Amino acid sequence: MLNMTRREFISLLGGTAVAWPLAAWAQQSAMPVIGFLNSASPGLFASRVRAFRQGLSETGYVEGQNITIEYRWADGYYDRFPALAADLVRRQVSLIVANTLAAEAAKAATTTIPIVFVTAIDPVESGLVASLNRPGGNLTGMSNLNVELGAKRLELMYELVPTTSVIALLVNPANLAAQAEIRAVEAAARALAAQIHVLHASTDRDLDSAFATLVELRIGGLVIATDPFFTSRSEQLAALTVRHAVPTIYQFREFAAAGGLMSYGGSSSDQYHQMGIYSGRILKGEKPADLPVQQATKVELVINLKTANTLGLSVPLPLLARADEVIE
Repeated sequence: MLNMTRREFISLLGGTAVAWPLAAWAQQSAMPVIGFLNSASPGLFASRVRAFRQGLSETGYVEGQNITIEYRWADGYYDRFPALAADLVRRQVSLIVANTLAAEAAKAATTTIPIVFVTAIDPVESGLVASLNRPGGNLTGMSNLNVELGAKRLELMYELVPTTSVIALLVNPANLAAQAEIRAVEAAARALAAQIHVLHASTDRDLDSAFATLVELRIGGLVIATDPFFTSRSEQLAALTVRHAVPTIYQFREFAAAGGLMSYGGSSSDQYHQMGIYSGRILKGEKPADLPVQQATKVELVINLKTANTLGLSVPLPLLARADEVIE
């Protein structure tokens, strides 16, 4: 085999190597590799992956041409993170891109490979970075407003159903952001003189139990807390909320687009676009320690008017006027 000529080698492959010369193979092997570590599933994150690739392309990197991306999806099972992160480190990827909980695992797995994150929790308070302006270490990224907006989601729900006095908050107890969001929503509920019930779900079976509890308690509205497990089940959650006739608000547009009533939160596409830009800049030689953590400033309110009609709700005109998008 060591003495095989290039022509014999090409013939052995049935001629396929003619379209892919050995020089191109060498170039392929020299490409930088990005490890894309995410807590959700690929299907519902397709738009974010596209936004990430667009950000990369603006810095000169195109997947399959001069960059390779290794995708690792946890599908909502957070206990998979350590193994997935360790696998990327073993493969000696050039950079790791990770969302909230995945970033914690990536940080634990390496102190040398650059990490670009997007997180719903305070990255300083959680220990991801030393400060927003000077992150230090090997991490930087984007901090969205979704935990802080939990209280605002409750207010929007109360504006839509002002006669209700009992509202539920659905959280995933495995999420590091859960307690912070619970505190924020409970404070907002006290200000509105509303009663709040906190329900937990981290598996599909838990979701069924939570919605059974909603029916028993005669909940008048539901706020779904920030969590990738919930995001990856946007269609399922939208269907459950309509089936049980519970007015519900969640953070991402995908929920409202799938038939949920309302969504209010930072633009996920914008965040992943910026992650792509940061990733490209780091691959070109900039250090994560010198790139400030960017904080999201853009939020969007989406109302599914068709679902509101199905639930027998009349959306107040001032609320409709503030919506960035109305689905009819």
